[in-house]
Amino acid sequence: MEITVMHQIMEWNEDVSAAVKATLDAHKTCLINVMGSPGAGKTTLLTALIATLRPRYRIGVIEGDIAGQIDAEKIADLGIPVVQLDTDGACHIEAESVRHMLPHFDLENLDILFVENIGNLVCPAEFNIGESFRIAVLSVPEGDDKVQKYPLMFSTCDGLVLNKYDMLPYFDFEDTRVEADALGVNPSVAVFRVSARGGAGVAELAAWVAAKTDAALAAATPAQKAENTPTKEEPPCA
Repeated sequence: MEITVMHQIMEWNEDVSAAVKATLDAHKTCLINVMGSPGAGKTTLLTALIATLRPRYRIGVIEGDIAGQIDAEKIADLGIPVVQLDTDGACHIEAESVRHMLPHFDLENLDILFVENIGNLVCPAEFNIGESFRIAVLSVPEGDDKVQKYPLMFSTCDGLVLNKYDMLPYFDFEDTRVEADALGVNPSVAVFRVSARGGAGVAELAAWVAAKTDAALAAATPAQKAENTPTKEEPPCA
C-alpha cells in the first residue's frame, strides 16, 4: 500500500512540475534548483552568483527553509525579489509549493528564478520542481564520501560545486575522488571548485550558469501556457 501511495504522489508531482515548467516557459523564465546539505554554503554561493549575473539577468529567489527567514533576509538585502517558503518540517520542496510561489513574482520581468532547496542530500533530489537545471553544492568540510553515500543527488544534478575549496588544506578531502565518483554516476556533470566567500571559481561557475540559462530560454516554448495545470485533486501524503 505504501508503494502505491508513493507512486501516486510522485506522479502528481511530475504533473505539477510540467505545469510549472510550462508557466515559466511562457514567461521566458529559467528556474534553477540549488540543492545541498545545511551549511554547505548555498546562500553565500547564491549571493556571489547574483552579484556576477545581475548585470545581465533579472533575478528572483525562492528561499526554502524548514523554519525562519534568515537566508531570505540576506537575499532581500541585495534588492532581489525573494519569497520565503517555510515547509514546517518537510525535508524537501515539491512542485506544488513552487506553483503557489510563482504568482508572487513578476515573471515577465525575471530571466532567472533560483530555488534554494531545503538543506538535505536525500529528499530534494527525488522531486522535480519545474527546473531547467540543477546545481548540487558539496562543501569540503562535509567529507569526500558523499557521492557514494547519496548517489541520487549527484546523479541528477547538472552542475556540482565543490564549495569552501579554500579550506581544502585543513580537511581530509580528496577532490579528485569526489569528481571521479560524480562522473561515475553522472558522466555529463560539470564540476566546479569554488570559494563562494572569497570569490575564487565564481566567475567560471557564473559563465556556465549563463550558458545553461541562455540555452534553456532559447529552448522555451511560450505556446505552452499554464492551462496545462492539472485539475485533479492532489493525493494525500503517505
